[in-house]
Amino acid sequence: MDVETSKAELVQEQSETPRHTTQYLAALSASMSAMAVGAAIGYSSPAGAAYRCLTDNSTVNATVEPYYADYDAYEEEEWWCLSEEERGWFSGTLSIGALLGCMLAGLSLNTLGRKGTMLASVVPLLVGWLFIGLAQNFAMLIVGRILCGLCTGISSLVVPTYTTEYASKDIRGALGSGFQLFVTIGILYAYIFGTVVKSWEWLGLVCAVLGVLFFVLALFLKESPTFLLSKGKETQARHSMQYFRGPNYNIEKEMVDLKQSLEEAAAAKVSLRDLSKPYILKPLVITLLLMAFQQLAGVNAVIYNVNIIFSDSGTDVSEDMSTIIIGVVQAAATGASTLLLDRAGRRFLLALSSGVMAVSITCLGVFFYVKSVDEEYAITALNWLPLTSLMIFISSFSIGYGPIPWIMMGELFFPGVKEAAGSLATTLNWTCVFIVTFTFEPLQNAIHDYGVYWLFGGLCAVNFIFCVMVVPETKGKTLQETTAYFGGPAA
Repeated sequence: MDVETSKAELVQEQSETPRHTTQYLAALSASMSAMAVGAAIGYSSPAGAAYRCLTDNSTVNATVEPYYADYDAYEEEEWWCLSEEERGWFSGTLSIGALLGCMLAGLSLNTLGRKGTMLASVVPLLVGWLFIGLAQNFAMLIVGRILCGLCTGISSLVVPTYTTEYASKDIRGALGSGFQLFVTIGILYAYIFGTVVKSWEWLGLVCAVLGVLFFVLALFLKESPTFLLSKGKETQARHSMQYFRGPNYNIEKEMVDLKQSLEEAAAAKVSLRDLSKPYILKPLVITLLLMAFQQLAGVNAVIYNVNIIFSDSGTDVSEDMSTIIIGVVQAAATGASTLLLDRAGRRFLLALSSGVMAVSITCLGVFFYVKSVDEEYAITALNWLPLTSLMIFISSFSIGYGPIPWIMMGELFFPGVKEAAGSLATTLNWTCVFIVTFTFEPLQNAIHDYGVYWLFGGLCAVNFIFCVMVVPETKGKTLQETTAYFGGPAA
């Protein structure tokens, strides 16, 4: 009798513990989209160096020589030698596509579903790489970048949404941060293959492989139980929930909670006019500023142009090795942020991140200033400074300002305003990405290299003050407590 009782208790214990293996595999499959997005972002650096030419367009910059065995043949194809303005468009148009992608994702999430939207996002990605690989003129390059950007915007919204909807609460944070981690791995992927594949056409094909791999894996994903239940498909929602939790897990309580949360969200729906209420407006302004500061730090300008930055620095560290080191540091720091988020707190990490970014990017500006005064001294005595500064800059960004603004967007907003306010914040974020990447090289010509990095450093310093003085701590607080903090209803 005691043995039978023990067995029954064991079965009951097992049924109360959700299975994680299926959830991790689903997260891995969905995050391949993030890796494909990261490859599209990282592609700009090695390809941008290949497209680069001198301002008089008469000769080709030495940085592109390794990309072409027949240098004379390259000079005959002058249209590939992109001007400064064209390089700005080449880098920046990815964010234009991402901006459009965010809008499309908002419409398709509730029509095609989470899985359907992910599968549909692969189409513009692969067509975009096809345009880039077969490009015969600059217009085809831009069309290709915009199409890749569409997938970027769609994925940045649908993949985190899908992952957090099916994940059990005990591993939701870890799975939710996976998207940003796989973006950095995708960037590293493009950097590494950019050192091996010297043709920008073939490099595009290598990056497109990730999109094909994601499409194949996504075919086997189950639809989100949240989406299915919101469409009144309770039986299918139960099957999906049981699949993710394991056959022995009792899903009844989670299904009841999910129904209740969907009903409460529908009841709490607010209009755009309600954004003027103080307890909604204050967190909205804080979130918008976090999104703006995230991009005004200049991180995407650095990632898109890291090859060019090291080429201009003239240091003895090879560009290929430098970009790989930067990519490894970014991926490792993003992984570390997953462990720190719920321990150190949001505000502390944001302040630390912005403060260290201010110092490190200012130091990079110091190197370029010294180089403009005494190039020989800068290259011989300070040749370690560019790589060191960028390693510290990227790692500090990845630990704090990379993931936290997106997390706080979900923690600050009043429930009924999340959809409208989240869309506004995402739109602002990608708009700032375009502005920073498009103006990077023109600013270099206007205020010199060191002036641009000092400008980024000054904005990071203002950001540090903002984090210390204004940003609230949301670690360990419920949504009701956060709403009450801003003067809203406590329940």
